[in-house]
Amino acid sequence: MYKIKPGEVLVGSSSLYESGNKIEKTEYQIQNMPQNKIITHLKEKGKTRESIIKAHIARYRKYRMDWKEQPKKCINNRWSIKELKENKILPLCIDIETAAICDLACPFCSRQNIATPDKLINSELCYHLIDEAATLGVPSIKFNLRGEPLLHPELPEFISYAKSKGILETGINTNATMLTEKMSRRLIDSGLDVLIYSFDGGTKATYEKMRPGRFKENHFEEVYNNIIRFSEIRKETNSVLPGTKIQMILTKETHLEKEKFFDLFNSYVDDVTVSQYQERGGGLDLASNLFNNNNGGSDDIYRQNGQIRTRVDADETVYRATGRRSCEQLFQRLTVTYEGRVGMCCIDWGASHAVGYVHKLAFNNFSEYNRVLKRAQKNKKGYELLQNLTIGEEFEVSYGQVLSLEEIWYGKEIQRVRRSHYKNALDKVTVCSNCTCTDSFVWHKI
Repeated sequence: MYKIKPGEVLVGSSSLYESGNKIEKTEYQIQNMPQNKIITHLKEKGKTRESIIKAHIARYRKYRMDWKEQPKKCINNRWSIKELKENKILPLCIDIETAAICDLACPFCSRQNIATPDKLINSELCYHLIDEAATLGVPSIKFNLRGEPLLHPELPEFISYAKSKGILETGINTNATMLTEKMSRRLIDSGLDVLIYSFDGGTKATYEKMRPGRFKENHFEEVYNNIIRFSEIRKETNSVLPGTKIQMILTKETHLEKEKFFDLFNSYVDDVTVSQYQERGGGLDLASNLFNNNNGGSDDIYRQNGQIRTRVDADETVYRATGRRSCEQLFQRLTVTYEGRVGMCCIDWGASHAVGYVHKLAFNNFSEYNRVLKRAQKNKKGYELLQNLTIGEEFEVSYGQVLSLEEIWYGKEIQRVRRSHYKNALDKVTVCSNCTCTDSFVWHKI
């Protein structure tokens, strides 16, 4: 057992605490490809339903293989924009922020520190982005970023439209507070492929401490029952999609409740997962009471902004960072905020390092951020728990031009960042130098 020492910062872990009968995601989606709504929408002349299903199974396998292999090829070969085009390197996922607003005020969330607009995406923009993604050949769309996607009343319609345009995999992360019976049926009917629940705690007391409501009290029983009912509706409708996963972050509050968490959901969710808390500025004193003292470690310790980065897996294996490594997200996805700012990864809150803009609303759109800040300062209803807000810094700004997703993906700004990662010079990019994503570190087991 290990105790984090002064000057160290605990970051997230990719290790999972999973059910023994878990079916790997790729195989689950492949096994259930006949129910993928993309098949319903396809009417290819001269092709049988079986041949269409077989073709999309092959397409899905390639998509999942590319998710792992595409970044390696790009990084190892240090491909230029021209070479990325020649090798048909495309984004594999577009994350669309259908809702920046969230109805919870979780203490570990960046929303606690960075003013975040309580806004929904313009429907016209969302449909436009889906069209662009489909035309570009993007296989996957995730319909959330900072906020709670179920707060957008048109979410099921967005998903259904994406399936009709040939998007192979659609997914959302949700806190399930708004997962009513009606919404559950709408999501299943829409063709949603992946549904990931965020639920922290194996007991009522811990859950309600970790996930307090902003506008009204959030109750363990209501959310738990929503998740159970979704499972029942899926069975009642003979649906195997969406595949479901539930995840809990491992903190000192939840550390002793892993078994209870597993027992709560093992019968109702396809994949039960616990992963290490990833620091997002929430100020949780994660380490102080979690681990006992243990000496040892690598002599070659990497310090990020003067702090030692430390990772503890769900099985309490401890690692210290010894360096950085190129981030794969630069070669996998683009993220788009509700107002049209485009970011290069899902860790950069609100795309503070914008690599492009897909809507003019993204230019000088500071009023919404200031409005949230002022409401918090005045302790308005729904903002009482947001008392440490600041306006997030914009690290890179290049106003003036609305571009397509394709132009941004092959654009100069994102390529400038990629070149820094090619050289393993991540700390020269401000937003990357502050990143706590475990995948961007080299780890030494203690």
